[in-house]
Amino acid sequence: MGFERLLGNEHIKANLEMSLEKGHISHFYLISGPEGSGKHTLADLLAAAILCQGAHKPCGSCTPCRKVREKVHPDYITIDDPEKKTVPVDLIREARADIYIQPNESEHKIYLFPRAQDMGLPGQNALLKVLEEPPSYGVFILLTTNADALLPTVRSRCTELRMQPLPGNLLRGVLEQEYTGVSAEAISAAAERGGGFLGQAKRLLDEDGQVRQETARLVDALCKKDALLLMQLLVPLEKSKRDALAELLQDWQMLLENALTASCGMRTVSDQARRLAAALDSRTLHRQYTLVRKAREYTLGNVSPAAVCGYLEWALR
Repeated sequence: MGFERLLGNEHIKANLEMSLEKGHISHFYLISGPEGSGKHTLADLLAAAILCQGAHKPCGSCTPCRKVREKVHPDYITIDDPEKKTVPVDLIREARADIYIQPNESEHKIYLFPRAQDMGLPGQNALLKVLEEPPSYGVFILLTTNADALLPTVRSRCTELRMQPLPGNLLRGVLEQEYTGVSAEAISAAAERGGGFLGQAKRLLDEDGQVRQETARLVDALCKKDALLLMQLLVPLEKSKRDALAELLQDWQMLLENALTASCGMRTVSDQARRLAAALDSRTLHRQYTLVRKAREYTLGNVSPAAVCGYLEWALR
């Protein structure tokens, strides 16, 4: 199996495979890259390789590899509290103390920090104390979207692995296999606007695939320049809850922003945005964007949904 599950990043995979074959394991890995770049996939593969009992690491079939894949290995421990904005320093101190307890099943004990950029200075300083002299079996894997947020003294002790964008042909091929009903134009736009990273491209395509019924009706009314269709859409929305209306208006604002992007000749993932750009000129799209943004500001400013919808019905005609 090896590291084949990780797309691209051949240089990283080759270096890790060579190091593992020689038995060289770092105490501290820093995997950096934007959201959706494959950091978590690499971390799991690296942990599996370190704990693997097979010949070619990670083999993917031995008990440790399966446990890592199923996230139940007792020696692969995640340090985080997703509900907190910053990683609590107490969790880091607990990990620092726990590492001096021998591994449960393996020769190594691995700690994964999914949000290293959110540790804060107290947390980083707490971690630094154990990074200076870790036990021989201890391994730390830190994931970060911003390596510069870490202290130089922390980074200097790491083996840094920087995730790279995927080649365009590879990325488009993977997306075409997974999103069979999506247009080639949307696939290319997602690959480009996702910066070459699979996770970001998939997020863009998933968001575009979740078009609200109200949004589709808005596009239909604006493209046809039909005041009656617009009224039939907005009148029922007068009874909406304020938060729900604000969320819908945010979707419309983003849609019109994407339509403006498309009207300027840039690629957009949204089929609805491309439809608007084909039907309306950029000046009209900009005016509609401004009106929807103002309507959302009114909603957030406690203007009643009925008044906001009445305003839009009049202004968007």
